[in-house]
Amino acid sequence: MKFGAILLACRQRAGLSQEQLAEKMHRSRSCISKLENDQKTLDANTLLMWAEVTGAKDVAVAFFLGMDGISIMQNLLSLVGS
Repeated sequence: MKFGAILLACRQRAGLSQEQLAEKMHRSRSCISKLENDQKTLDANTLLMWAEVTGAKDVAVAFFLGMDGISIMQNLLSLVGS
């Protein structure tokens, strides 16, 4: 499953740039970019850290409960647009 667009939406919803998120997660901006562009595999620890830093614990729960990516995106986009 591709998670990049969902990670991007979480970051944007939190109002963080890639640089800011990278600093908070102790990763490189390049790593954040690769995750958001599905060029790097997302592991559970990174997902949990991303959810913590961006305040997207709801998204992590949805992933772990097996919610499909389209439903997650629809929910995130409705919140970003508000």
